Amino acid sequence: MEGGSSELQSLQDAIRSSDVVENRIELIKKLGDLKITEKSELASLAECLTIFWEDYTCLDLSQCMLNSAIIQVASKHLESDISNCLAHFLVLGTKASIWCGKHLKMTLMLTEESQEEEHENLFFQLFLDLLSFSGASFSALARYPVFVEKMTVDIVETFFDEELNLIKDSLPEIKRIQSFVSEEVVVKVTQEVIDSVIRLCGTYARALNWESWEEKLERDKTDMDFQGAKRMNHVINVTKCTVEKLCEMGVVAANNGGSLVPIINMSWKGVVTLLQLGDGVLATKVNVAVLISNLISLVNESIRRAAEAWFSSLKENISVTEARKTFLPVKFYMVNAVKISSLYPYQAYLVRSEITKCILMMSMLKCSLSKENLLKTASDVFTELLEKTSLDLLIAMLNSVQVKQELKVEFLDYLFSEGSCTDSVAGDPSKMHSMVDLFSTCGEVLPGEKTFLIGRISLFLNFLRFSLDLDDDVKLWIAGKLDWFFDILVNEEVYSSILLLQVPVLYGCGKTVEVVWQPMFSSLLNALQTFMLVVSSSPAWTELESFLLENLFHPHFLCWEIVMELWCFMVRHAESGMVSGIVGKLCSLMKLVASTESVLVADSALRKVARSISTILTFGAQSMVDQVYMAIVRDEGSQLSSVMRLALFMEGFPLNLLSDKMKRIVTQRIITDYCLFIENFDEKSMNSLDCGLLGPPVFALSSSLQSLQISTSDINVKTLKFLVAIIHNYKVCEDKLMKDQYRKLLSETLGIISNVRHLYASLEMEKVICELENLFISGPDVSDTHLYECKPDLALFMAGLAHMDIKETDESSNISALWDLYHMLLGERHWAFIHLAITAFGYFSARTNCNKLWRFVPQNAALSYDLASGNEANLDRFMSEFKVFLEKETALLTITASSDQLGLLVREGQKLKEMFQKFSNVIIETAECDYMEIDGEKQTMELNSGGHSSRKRKFPDIEKGMELLQSGMKVIVDSISQLQRNDQPSSKALPDNFLTTLSRLEAEISQLVGLAGTD
Repeated sequence: MEGGSSELQSLQDAIRSSDVVENRIELIKKLGDLKITEKSELASLAECLTIFWEDYTCLDLSQCMLNSAIIQVASKHLESDISNCLAHFLVLGTKASIWCGKHLKMTLMLTEESQEEEHENLFFQLFLDLLSFSGASFSALARYPVFVEKMTVDIVETFFDEELNLIKDSLPEIKRIQSFVSEEVVVKVTQEVIDSVIRLCGTYARALNWESWEEKLERDKTDMDFQGAKRMNHVINVTKCTVEKLCEMGVVAANNGGSLVPIINMSWKGVVTLLQLGDGVLATKVNVAVLISNLISLVNESIRRAAEAWFSSLKENISVTEARKTFLPVKFYMVNAVKISSLYPYQAYLVRSEITKCILMMSMLKCSLSKENLLKTASDVFTELLEKTSLDLLIAMLNSVQVKQELKVEFLDYLFSEGSCTDSVAGDPSKMHSMVDLFSTCGEVLPGEKTFLIGRISLFLNFLRFSLDLDDDVKLWIAGKLDWFFDILVNEEVYSSILLLQVPVLYGCGKTVEVVWQPMFSSLLNALQTFMLVVSSSPAWTELESFLLENLFHPHFLCWEIVMELWCFMVRHAESGMVSGIVGKLCSLMKLVASTESVLVADSALRKVARSISTILTFGAQSMVDQVYMAIVRDEGSQLSSVMRLALFMEGFPLNLLSDKMKRIVTQRIITDYCLFIENFDEKSMNSLDCGLLGPPVFALSSSLQSLQISTSDINVKTLKFLVAIIHNYKVCEDKLMKDQYRKLLSETLGIISNVRHLYASLEMEKVICELENLFISGPDVSDTHLYECKPDLALFMAGLAHMDIKETDESSNISALWDLYHMLLGERHWAFIHLAITAFGYFSARTNCNKLWRFVPQNAALSYDLASGNEANLDRFMSEFKVFLEKETALLTITASSDQLGLLVREGQKLKEMFQKFSNVIIETAECDYMEIDGEKQTMELNSGGHSSRKRKFPDIEKGMELLQSGMKVIVDSISQLQRNDQPSSKALPDNFLTTLSRLEAEISQLVGLAGTD
């Protein structure tokens, strides 16, 4: 309808004068038909529409119809040039939003009782029209410069606040609204409004110059005419309002879920987008820490719901679809938290305790999912979607220059606290917090709580695995925390999990990433090896190398195994010069600790160094193996050389890796020494030994039989006679130390015979069997409790009897002795001896020509007793259990651990931890002070007084001690040289080679100084 100002004015006057609502509605609709182009007329129209809007509570259908007509007319003119009257349209929108919000609450409250369906339908259509009007209004604002007039600025900011409030308040009610208006339509229109607000904020921000913004804002306080500062303040205010409202919308939408997923996406993505505007100005105006905290709360809530659903009453496998449905929202929240933390890392640091708890919960959840067969798929999906993302949240803080170094250290210490390794929660481990309890807790969880130890380990391994993404200072800190890591591994719960638990691990990069299941121990080694490669060219390498050296003799076997695996990994990949240097230092150390008394003690320093060298050389080059062997046997005739050589053999020195020429020489040497020893063996020769070591050639042969594949034809019947002689000497010997030597010799000889089949066909074997029966069963030494040390090798010997032609006659003393020996072995009660006995009997049963195997089984065999009471023995039960045992031995290994295995490992871990703690206490006590006596005056030196390292197992000031020893040796050598030069009489009393020996000792000490200086 064409119309001028007169018609517009007449319609306005008619509307004002009309008291009939229906007439006013018709007149307002006619306003919408007018084609108004003049700015003044548009301003008049906008002002009138604002006045005509009825604010009071809607009592009937007519008021909704009137207000709906007003919104429709206003919407038609938003695309026009409303630059001089935009404020009027915004005021109208503000009034409409406030009214609509009140009406929405009232309508939903009365919906169940109300019969006014037509009224309700009309209101919700009005609600949609208002949302569309709001979106168009935001778009209209983007077409004009940023306002500076205070009244207009206030109007715009109020409009932002009320429109976004209306959307936020309507989100929880969308499911109820859908009975009147399509839910999809509401969501779509809401998205359009949010999108227009975000675009408007972006347009405003890009229109301003944010350089020196602090100075401009400060000037605004003293110079109110400064337009740029006013615009900047206005943009900051509306953007801050939008960010906060979008955050609230994101939380509300997340709590309602369902079809609100698009709102969740747009809200949080909008928050991230807006936080990037203004060159960081918003960090000073918006509480970014609260935004991150809200996202973390959403993560916690999603995880809690999953834990409650899955761990409470799970009866079937979780599908991939269900797992992804659960974890994809969590990933979305985490990704946005990572983005915000990357923009404002210090704000993330302010909520570090919430982040820490969340990440530990997630890490714990992954481990818990991995333990349940029905939840393994969920664990797969968790690893794929969340493992790296959760770590990225921590890395965003740790890699930032905005977070001070001391704050990073404080945070990491909080995450991997020193006290957590010593936590002791009383009671049965099985009664620890259930997963549902853990994820339902709303209180603060102490970072050292024992329940979370395995979660901490998993998180620490992720730091190692993804250490390529860390800055050098963080890598250095991680390397310094490896001692803490080892202390945690000693915990019995962690120990059992490391050995039994299977976990999913991410492999690959980019689009080729896949999830692979592997033992947690393997995952641990791979993570540490990855860390070694990453830090190999960084400052953290020195710290890591020191850690490996200091833990070379770690008292806990699991930690020692890990250290050796890492040394072997280094040997495989490091440069040959570096490897040679390390092995050379270890050889020098072995020379220092070598002694005849320690070579047969498995836990002695000599054997530990030999074990380390042998393990490392297994992965070394052939030339290095030859080099080490030659270095050890260089002084062929010296006792020290023989002791070190024997120690290496007993600890598995890789003789098979020697060069062919060297291998032939070593083999011939071993056989010759052995044959010479047993041929000259008698009581008189043994009594003449004063080195404290009996029969080194026997130990050498026993240790090298497997690796060198020595021809057994060189080992003849003299070995059997030698065994008989040992037994006789043992019986008559009264010296305890010599008796101990004979027992060790007896064990080694039994081990040799078990590997030489042809000896079982010898006639001398019958005599050996009878002598063994007399020693262990019928003779006077049966009460000797120390003979149990020989039973493992006796079991091997008994298994080899399968290769002997046995005559099963009652008159044979030989068969009777065999029965008695097997009766003794199978009657053992210790689980380790039981396993050895059953394994030996299984081998024997499968290969012997004996038919009456039941004669070898005693009435009191361990497997004969029922498990319930343990009182009734039955032969049939033994055979049944024996069959089960053999089937298990031949079956494929399973990766699924039983609860019984876990319980056994927990108890084993507890014992190992107690041993470790006793050992550590001894080291701490002896390291508190070191006493040195000089010229009769005792001086006390406090150790580690000036050190900065916090390692618990750091050796007392080794480097300083070695330097003192080196200085002392130099003084001695110089003094003797001076005496010889002056031709002093006292110098002639010294042996000819004394000075040469001292010089060599001085050289060895110099090498040790280098070893100590590697820390």
